[in-house]
Amino acid sequence: MCSHEEIALAPDGSVPLELLEREIVQLTSSIHAATCRWLELVGEYDAREGWAQWQCRSCAHWVSWQCGIAPGPAREQVRVARRLRELPAIRAAYAQGELSYSKVRALTRVENVEREEDLLELARHATAAQLERLVRAHRRVVAAERVAAGGRPERWLEFEHDDDGCVLLRGRLPAEEAALVMAALDAARDRLAAQDVPAGTPAGRDDGVRGVPAGTPRITVGEARADALVAIGDAFLAGDVGSRTGADRHQVVLHVDTATLQGDAGERCELDDGSPLAADTARRLACDASLVRLLERDGVPLKLGRKTRVISPALRRALNARDRGCRFPGCTSRRFLDAHHIEHWARGGATDLDNLVQLCGHHHRLLHEGRYVIMRHAGGRLTFTRRDGRAIPCCPDRRHGPPAPLQHARRPDACVSLNTGDRLDLGLGVQAMLTFAPIASAQAPGI
Repeated sequence: MCSHEEIALAPDGSVPLELLEREIVQLTSSIHAATCRWLELVGEYDAREGWAQWQCRSCAHWVSWQCGIAPGPAREQVRVARRLRELPAIRAAYAQGELSYSKVRALTRVENVEREEDLLELARHATAAQLERLVRAHRRVVAAERVAAGGRPERWLEFEHDDDGCVLLRGRLPAEEAALVMAALDAARDRLAAQDVPAGTPAGRDDGVRGVPAGTPRITVGEARADALVAIGDAFLAGDVGSRTGADRHQVVLHVDTATLQGDAGERCELDDGSPLAADTARRLACDASLVRLLERDGVPLKLGRKTRVISPALRRALNARDRGCRFPGCTSRRFLDAHHIEHWARGGATDLDNLVQLCGHHHRLLHEGRYVIMRHAGGRLTFTRRDGRAIPCCPDRRHGPPAPLQHARRPDACVSLNTGDRLDLGLGVQAMLTFAPIASAQAPGI
């Protein structure tokens, strides 16, 4: 078990810098070992699907909820935990505090590792920045070879919220798709610029281009592209293509008896083509849908009512303003949400704000399957309870006691890179990595 002497920080800063450096490096090694142990536990918890008993969408959802980690980093840490189970040598070095999380995160992105010890030795002799460059270059070579062999190119788009509430966009597109997006942005930018030029403005004039007083600095190219992106999104949402609002996103015709919706022994619950449907599914769909009442006698329609919407647009806006996403503990879903009646309207529950709650499709389905129940109390407080009677807390439980001691290297500089200061030969490094982790012809594209 590793131990070290804590340094008392004097108010006048009289502690020698050498002692500060020593403890910083030693604690860094301890942090790496503790993080490795944490990732091992997360990997085991994920493999045994312990998160499913709490009705979480995934292990990353549970980690984000219980450990106070943002969803994006939680997903990345679960990915690393899964790969560590496949890399015993790297995991052992990490457990001894010899590798940082930055290095391990990079190493776990290397696919089809055949010579793990050699890959580990490369990581020991490279800085974290050098190793990241090597892994990125290796993945580019692998991706290019896959595309050349007829595979799909790697493509993705990520969103991240900045500290001030703005959103950062980052993505990867094949060259031809990126050219299409850039052409659309340029076209939208040109159209916006043409619309904002005041009448009678001479061509090529540098001031007043956007209708502001002369002498005001023009917006940058980056700002113009941001305006263009917003304009494209606004134009898309203003049209019919791709619009998905409220209950109209589900165009499913369902025939169901009132008794079935009330939870009693009904007779009919089927789709329009006659396919039978579970009563729980029917109640979930009826929570947030357009309804047409049909009066029948002996199977013969007698009266067809008008199409009515259970939840009005105004009520939906109020619900969105209040809940701002799925209300299930720890869930961060904000799109494609359903409005659930806590007391179902078929049983007399009112369609008003006090009886409604927003849930994502996943948790709405689990609720109607009986995996958990929701109760609303005085003041609007909600409680979620599993079917075994255990409460699902809205906040993590902090009553777990101190962590267990760690077993790892006593050497205080275990995490220090063995790099000698030589410049990185990227081509040689990638060539070596291709021998440690060769391209697998039948392997699926990485994410």
